[in-house]
Amino acid sequence: MTQRALDSSGGQTPGPGEQPPGNSRTAGNPRQAKIDAGAELDPVHPVDPPPPAHRPDGLTTAEVAERVARGEVNDVPVRSSRSVVEIVRANVFTRFNLIIGVLWVIMLFVAPIQDSLFGFVIVANTGIGIIQEWRAKKTLDSLAVIGEAKPTVRRDGTASEISTSEIVLGDLVELGPGDKVVVDGTVAEADSLEIDESLLTGEADPVIKRAGDQVMSGSFVVAGGGAFTATKVGREAYAAQLAEEASRFTLVHSELRSGISTILKYVTWMMVPTAIGLIISQLVVKDNNFKESVARTVGGIVPMIPEGLVLLTSVAFAIGVVRLGRKQCLVQELPAIEGLARVDVVCLDKTGTLTEGGMDVSEVRPLNGSDEAYVQRVLRAFGSSDPRPNASLQAIIDAYPADGGDAGSWAVTDAMPFSSARKYSGAAFTEADGTASAWLLGAPDVLLSEGDPALKQIERLNEQGLRVLLLARVPGGALDAPGAAAEAVPTALVVLEQRLRPDAGDTLAYFADQNVATKVISGDNAVSVGAVAGKLGLAGAENTLDARRLPSDPDEMATAMERNAVFGRVTPQQKRDMVAALQSRGHTVAMTGDGVNDVLALKDADIGVSMGSGSEATRAVAQIVLLNNSFATLPSVVAEGRRVIGNITRVATLFLTKTVYSVLLAILVVCTQVEYPFLPRHLTLLSTLTIGVPAFFLALAPNKERAQPNFVRRVMRYAIPSGAIAAASTFVTYLLARHHYSGAGALEAETSAATLTLFLVSMYVLAIIARPYTWWRVALVAAMGLGFLIVLVVPWLQDFFALKLVGTVMPWAAVGIAAAAAVLLEFVWRWVGRRFRA
Repeated sequence: MTQRALDSSGGQTPGPGEQPPGNSRTAGNPRQAKIDAGAELDPVHPVDPPPPAHRPDGLTTAEVAERVARGEVNDVPVRSSRSVVEIVRANVFTRFNLIIGVLWVIMLFVAPIQDSLFGFVIVANTGIGIIQEWRAKKTLDSLAVIGEAKPTVRRDGTASEISTSEIVLGDLVELGPGDKVVVDGTVAEADSLEIDESLLTGEADPVIKRAGDQVMSGSFVVAGGGAFTATKVGREAYAAQLAEEASRFTLVHSELRSGISTILKYVTWMMVPTAIGLIISQLVVKDNNFKESVARTVGGIVPMIPEGLVLLTSVAFAIGVVRLGRKQCLVQELPAIEGLARVDVVCLDKTGTLTEGGMDVSEVRPLNGSDEAYVQRVLRAFGSSDPRPNASLQAIIDAYPADGGDAGSWAVTDAMPFSSARKYSGAAFTEADGTASAWLLGAPDVLLSEGDPALKQIERLNEQGLRVLLLARVPGGALDAPGAAAEAVPTALVVLEQRLRPDAGDTLAYFADQNVATKVISGDNAVSVGAVAGKLGLAGAENTLDARRLPSDPDEMATAMERNAVFGRVTPQQKRDMVAALQSRGHTVAMTGDGVNDVLALKDADIGVSMGSGSEATRAVAQIVLLNNSFATLPSVVAEGRRVIGNITRVATLFLTKTVYSVLLAILVVCTQVEYPFLPRHLTLLSTLTIGVPAFFLALAPNKERAQPNFVRRVMRYAIPSGAIAAASTFVTYLLARHHYSGAGALEAETSAATLTLFLVSMYVLAIIARPYTWWRVALVAAMGLGFLIVLVVPWLQDFFALKLVGTVMPWAAVGIAAAAAVLLEFVWRWVGRRFRA
């Protein structure tokens, strides 16, 4: 749609997004001048006059101060990370902390301090969790400020960028292509303004807005420009609240965290009846010393709780955020780190991802005998028709500035902003001699008929990776004439050279090495895009497909997507459909982009990645924003996600092995009606040496294993048999010791023998999980073994932990049973790995 903007006297009026006459932004730009007064004339869609409240100069400084004093300010934060209070609350007030806290208080009253060590460990763990998440919050908040969108607001007749939170009620906010509507309002000025409201309504088609129409926060501009008056700010703007909730910093909604929640739910169901049975067994059935019975009961309950698992998951995610933050990567939702590690298809937009945003005009080729000097004058004038030029038009402006010839005297009488859907823009002029002319500038294969001879030379240029635009004259000088595009006369080819990103080739090679399929999806000519991808070494770059020939059937589209690597002339809606087609085949899809035409696909992809220099809309819907605009940062995000997933899978197996053997030991004790073999101090020692300390190092270690699905199954298939073997071998040692020892100190000797077996079996589980071995992993396992040995040989540590091996028969029997359990563990782990593949 085009719109004429001439006032009643035939003169041009000031316009949107620009300042009043005399301002440098509107000087020599009639298209901008026409908007400021809010007047526009559309012969197809007559518009009502602007609302009486519209003030082209915006609010005054005094009015802004008055509204701020009244609290009429947009106080909804741009990005919401958890507050310090919320972080403390989330880490302290957990279900398991409550259980352990109650047991800790009980133990402080009935047993020596060494039996209460588990409580101090929980306090330390909680403190670590709070500190790490606070560090992540600081990183997120500082990066969010860097990447925050700065809407342009007109005050006192001057347009300037301000923070979203500084907008007040009644502000006049300017809009251009790619801008996000940040508060609710009423359109005051419109120039071919098209708003996409799909993020709010689900409707993909852009909505044409005119003066007086409503705009809602969360929508964005796809074409044209204008300005709107803010009518609802802060928490009164309901759509703003929805958008805020949608982009809220979160630790949930990931397979990893939901899997852990599922595991903890099952653990609770197992723990409650088992704990009740143990309490009855130790306090009622057995007639022992009351305080020691309580201590042994608590000793049986505490290790059932995998208290450190949630902590280490949060710490791993938080440290990932900090690490990526140092590389100028803003993770807007923490699970995105995990999600990108699971991706098997990456869809890339060429412009801004494989190529840098800017382009250069390499040559202009006149067609059909056109005069080259005249073509250059047209191009000079064309540059003044759009106050927000895209990269292609900016390259033309740089090559042919308006003040470089007599084209500066050409008057813009009409303009048609570039649209990704139609693939061209237009402008109409009154030339220096008074002649009226209209021109289109855009994709040659869209504007030219199929048999046009110019297409052959265009194809040769595209094969070199060059981008080609066609300048065509519209007969009759009217952009809005029926069939204007079809009847346009080819006048010249504008050849643009694209600037390749120097690091893009290495990044594509990384994804290829990791078996991640790469699909280049662009609105440009497919052959040209394929040539660019080929220069960067993309596998399959020769398999190009023009999206206009893509089948509409989702299944057939998915097949075409899997067979080809490069797609050109893709519309924004097609990008969205292509993502959905890949997802229908079970692929986990990441989408990168920086333009407004990428928003729909970014929103629907499993992981959306936006460049920091991209439009407001793309940054708003993406889970990851590359503030340094470097595609090469993505491998770091993938690596961080793999580190988190792989390491948490390892440590989860450790923690849940302990839970399984603790529950089974309690059940065996209840069934056989014997004293529980351990005091809390014993299991605190074992947990620290075989789980707590090693898990911390393993959770933060480098890990390049490709992320695998089915987290719960992968963990439990090893944890259940390992816990069962550990419980059985420990209980066998305990029963043998009960028959071997008698008299005073027998229970302590029995406990020591059982502790030795459990420690050795747990150490073997740790040794298996630590594979593949590196020097530091071997040193870690050896250090834990040395720590236990020191406890056994240092007298005061023997007394402190109530561990003293008596005689030689049972200690060596305990070692022998542990050795047999280790052989069984090795066999079971190998068998499970083959039999129950996740």
